[in-house]
Amino acid sequence: MEVRFSYLDRQFADVDAFLPDLRALVLRGDFTLGAAVLEFEQRFAALSRMPHAIGVGSGTDALMLSLKVLGIGPGDEVVTAPNTFIATVGAIAMTGARPVFADSDESYTIDPARIEAAITARTKAIVPVHYTGNVANMPAIMEIAHRHHLAVVEDACQAIMASRDGLPVGSWGEAACFSLHPLKNLNVWGDGGVIVTRSAELDRKLRLIRNHGLADRDAVEVFGHNSRLDSLQAVIGNRLIQQTEGVTERRIAHARRLDAGLADLREQIRIPARPANVKHVYHLYIVRAERRDELLRYLRGHGIQAKIHYPVPVHLQPAAASLGYKPGDFPQAEEDSRTTITLPAHQHLETREIDYMLGHVHAFCRR
Repeated sequence: MEVRFSYLDRQFADVDAFLPDLRALVLRGDFTLGAAVLEFEQRFAALSRMPHAIGVGSGTDALMLSLKVLGIGPGDEVVTAPNTFIATVGAIAMTGARPVFADSDESYTIDPARIEAAITARTKAIVPVHYTGNVANMPAIMEIAHRHHLAVVEDACQAIMASRDGLPVGSWGEAACFSLHPLKNLNVWGDGGVIVTRSAELDRKLRLIRNHGLADRDAVEVFGHNSRLDSLQAVIGNRLIQQTEGVTERRIAHARRLDAGLADLREQIRIPARPANVKHVYHLYIVRAERRDELLRYLRGHGIQAKIHYPVPVHLQPAAASLGYKPGDFPQAEEDSRTTITLPAHQHLETREIDYMLGHVHAFCRR
């Protein structure tokens, strides 16, 4: 049996079902910031329980543009975690600001207890990452941010529909940023991103900056970017967003089945705590394994497409050399880069595939 990490062949097996919507778009010629984009933004705002949603070109653009409209730029510092995907840190760097790291904790999200030591007179913002679809400890992070007068931009690229204490991601910071990458819980047929905010003024500024700063066809209010969510992607998004709640519940159910099936292996497989007040949406299902690399080879040898997210933390990447960090600076993130493994948990898995995975993890651990 093969258990694949990517589910796109299953999700889009009936590709013809999407073609009438695309044909209608072509006949309208409504390709740039068209009616489909506005419809998707309204649907996404409702899904996120936020008043404003702005479609942009990617999750990376969502982060960069949010920081820029908050005034982050050269000479500033922004605190984030080193165990994220490179896009988080790249977005900070592309504003001209300096990324500064604070270690993660047992939940794979930034450790609030480590943030304060990373703050300097140049710090202007914190970017907590809701990594794996978990939710960072936002109450503690916001207390630090308020005390130091810092902006907060939530990297929610992996966390559509996640919540903490009943509050959705995006409820705490000035803005929250989402990715519509093909392997995200809500996806499109390429790149796409969304920013949500409670602020009408930020909504106005973001709509300007994503579209060259154009107030109308002939008036340029600010110098901006070209980072518009494509109408074609919005058409796909409008169809798939109707399935997002069901997708989320299936991922949660699969993760719970995996948790239960791995619980008796706790000496070799460590499952992170699952706090009852957090709705974890499991963009990634990640556990810690004592013999991670051996387990990875074993599972792949039996057709199970397990992965590692990520084998080299950002602060040890060549791109980060100028930041001056060294091995040992962030022990939790570094330890996780050596021990974590990602198992498929997507919405299209069948029970027999999950049980096949569990059987082989047990077989490996008994060896």
